Amino acid sequence: MNESLTCDVVVVGAGVVGAACALYAARAGLDAVVVDRGPVAGGTTGAGEGNLLVSDKEPGPELELALLSARLWAELAREGLGKAVEYEAKGGVVVAGSEAARAGLEELAAGQRAAGVEAVSVPADRLTDLEPYLAPGLAGGVHYPQDAQVMPALAAAHLLRASGARLLTGREVTGVLRGPGGAVRGVHTDKGDIHAPAVVNAAGTWGGEVAARAGVALPVLPRRGFVLVTEPLPPRVRHKVYAADYVADVASDSAALQTSPVVEGTPAGPVLIGASRERVGFDRSLSLPALRALAAGATRLFPFLAGVRAMRTYAGFRPYLPDHLPAIGPDPRAPGLHHACGHEGAGIGLATGTGHLIAQVLTGQAPGLDLGPFRPDRFTEEAE
Repeated sequence: MNESLTCDVVVVGAGVVGAACALYAARAGLDAVVVDRGPVAGGTTGAGEGNLLVSDKEPGPELELALLSARLWAELAREGLGKAVEYEAKGGVVVAGSEAARAGLEELAAGQRAAGVEAVSVPADRLTDLEPYLAPGLAGGVHYPQDAQVMPALAAAHLLRASGARLLTGREVTGVLRGPGGAVRGVHTDKGDIHAPAVVNAAGTWGGEVAARAGVALPVLPRRGFVLVTEPLPPRVRHKVYAADYVADVASDSAALQTSPVVEGTPAGPVLIGASRERVGFDRSLSLPALRALAAGATRLFPFLAGVRAMRTYAGFRPYLPDHLPAIGPDPRAPGLHHACGHEGAGIGLATGTGHLIAQVLTGQAPGLDLGPFRPDRFTEEAE
């Protein structure tokens, strides 16, 4: 049945970023409708590990957004959402396999400390105090107490529920309504129009498609990643643990397969093993080289994993923008259109800060962070 709705803001995308945008918009007094062609957390969110990390961010705009987001996640946990979304303030441990890697990690940590990150250097002989099952022979590491974890699909669902927003799943946005002068007036869907003076593009990997339907360009690309899930185990991995080269992989522009071990336990018992990155479009086919590399990297960090069965694997697509920063804020090319996408592999962690900033812009407040580096039209300017 086709129907027409009216609200203050339409959020396109029912992943965790869209859910956070709806929550903070509602808290700012706005009537929000969230629309998605699939189910809640049906895209990148549902294929994520749930990382809420500051440790993998170099000093700059993304780290500022990560620190804001970490504070907001902790606030939501204190308000009572923590148990529902499996929030764990477990901290992270980044380890270096060589003296050269350790020196690079210490240099990064020094810059992060200056930006407000808690980063505690750990000498090689104290690593097993934090992680008793780590491999011997590592050169040292850094402990990041601010790193945390949520269960992504639960986070999206509970943020949406807490928002009170109207949720319309199984409904595809086929166009963006424009008024006189090009101002946004809502969205066309395959089941009727939704009228609103503001539209938030939180469509993740499909953010470029939604932008195009509003007549603007946003070069979002999919970057595929796999996660291995082990059989349930007794608690053996206490923190989010990853190798120092993970940070370089995140920042890389390469389309080729890259893997760096990221290992963590879950409340249910299975250990999650990532992280791979490659640009292969929306190809979901299983990559044995990627899975073998993940398994090998994980067992180098935690030798006990060599005797553990991998029960399943899943793939997802990170929404990647060429300069590794998300698009957040109003689009001057289409007044009333706002973007909240392109977070690559950090969207779950950065969702709360993104939603908070979008709500500030929607209600005419000065945003708490400078949105200049996140301008959605910055790529158009580069092309000119």
